[in-house]
Amino acid sequence: MSGRTLLVTGATGGVAGALLQALDPAWDRIALISRDADGLETLCAHLPESLQAYTIVADVSTAEGADRAVAQASEHLGESPTQLAHCAGSALLAPLHRTTEAQYRACIAANQDSAFYTLRAWVKARLQANEPSGSAVLFSSVVTQIGVSNHEAIAMAKGAIASLVPAAAATYAGHGIRINGIAPGLTRTGATERLFASPRAEQQITAQYPLQRYGQAEDLARAAAWLLSDEAEWVTGQILSVDGGFSRVRPLVQAGG
Repeated sequence: MSGRTLLVTGATGGVAGALLQALDPAWDRIALISRDADGLETLCAHLPESLQAYTIVADVSTAEGADRAVAQASEHLGESPTQLAHCAGSALLAPLHRTTEAQYRACIAANQDSAFYTLRAWVKARLQANEPSGSAVLFSSVVTQIGVSNHEAIAMAKGAIASLVPAAAATYAGHGIRINGIAPGLTRTGATERLFASPRAEQQITAQYPLQRYGQAEDLARAAAWLLSDEAEWVTGQILSVDGGFSRVRPLVQAGG
């Protein structure tokens, strides 16, 4: 994986942080994008010494923000980033009738809009390169594949990403550009920690998963690192479920649990 450059959005989140720890040491030029300037500074203080990281404060949920982020990353890295890990996003758990317009708009912007604008900006930059190959990974969700209550807005937003991935993969496959997605189950990170507020809540969450545990950021990071690598060079347009069997296997719930 030497000689490659990586753009990571949502860089201060748990999944992005785990991805940076999971990368092959050959990665030495990375652009980290977030709206959180203080979080970026803290992140860089804990990165492996082998990683040469540049930080960019930007809001990729807007076209202007995404274009500027990719342009600045290209300037810092000396080329348009060959790889993209779009980890930006947010979660919203609320039933449809209690979801406000502001909540809905924020959910769409953080997830659907950020994915579209970031991927568009990255693809445009790659097409201008001498060898416009590359690989991108976006994050959808298991709730786009199976109905889960109180997830209407986030299912809609993440469902758009699940549709974007194969469509864009078809458009740019001829340029050697691979685009894939990951559909996680519930993953314990700082953003979801509130859902694990009590031992009973954690037990109930665990019982939903056939593999008898909920997800960790490292589970998603390993999958993303593989999709970005040459080991997945014949994989494009796919949505990889990383969900402990949630979407395909009926869990065994012990009696009296």
